[in-house]
Amino acid sequence: MALNSTLSVAVLSGKGGVGKTNVSLNLACALYQAGFKALLMDCDLGLANLDVLLGITPEGNLQNALLGEAALSEVLYPVEPEGFDVLPAASGVPELTEMSPDIRDLLLQRLEPVLGNYDYIFMDLGAGISETVQTFAAMAAARIVVITPEPTSLTDSYALIKVLHNRFGMRDFMVLVNQVASPGEAQASFEKLDGACRHFLHLEPVLLGHVRNDNKLPEAVCRQQPLMRFAPGCPAARDLQSLAARLQRIRLGMADWLAARKILQTVPQ
Repeated sequence: MALNSTLSVAVLSGKGGVGKTNVSLNLACALYQAGFKALLMDCDLGLANLDVLLGITPEGNLQNALLGEAALSEVLYPVEPEGFDVLPAASGVPELTEMSPDIRDLLLQRLEPVLGNYDYIFMDLGAGISETVQTFAAMAAARIVVITPEPTSLTDSYALIKVLHNRFGMRDFMVLVNQVASPGEAQASFEKLDGACRHFLHLEPVLLGHVRNDNKLPEAVCRQQPLMRFAPGCPAARDLQSLAARLQRIRLGMADWLAARKILQTVPQ
């Protein structure tokens, strides 16, 4: 059996509106532009919106694959040729939002044949601490928690980390500070979350980096294009390129550990 080199990343947030889906989309796009193959899974199974951000109308989605109505390879949507695909989700399907053990096991069974085709798997999760969010977060090899400087984002992100730590014993969290005016603001926001995690949970999250506020981002959303394609030279895009490069260094550093595990792991309920 070939050794695994694919890094699966769950992208999480304590609250909505912090730009998590845009971060997931553009990180995947930046890595594709750097020569890596990426799959972006819309794992917000209740309120799927990646298709809206991309301006696409996929013919199939994750629900069709789970129900056996289509092969998973048939519902993957190529955002870019040969290397950047999206797995769309269905909206408003209660059976998927609750992620029972049977659904989870079926999902892993359907996904397994295609995951190894990619260097990165990004899982764009819904906000909050639902059962589905917790399950996907535990299945992934790495977790990025997206925060903003808003106090509510910090408190909700701490609650998310606490739940995952208490339930699964997780101690490894990367933090990305989005929508900041400066690197100093990003550092200050991270230090507040870091302080709470150290003091109450005795764990140390890692600052992955930040993305600056940028007028080009809402323009890209309105044009239904990834920022990395719409304005690759803007400040936020340069930040995302730096984040992608750091993630690649992290992936290389995890090579031996990744080789010994499945891309997505079954987790205890």
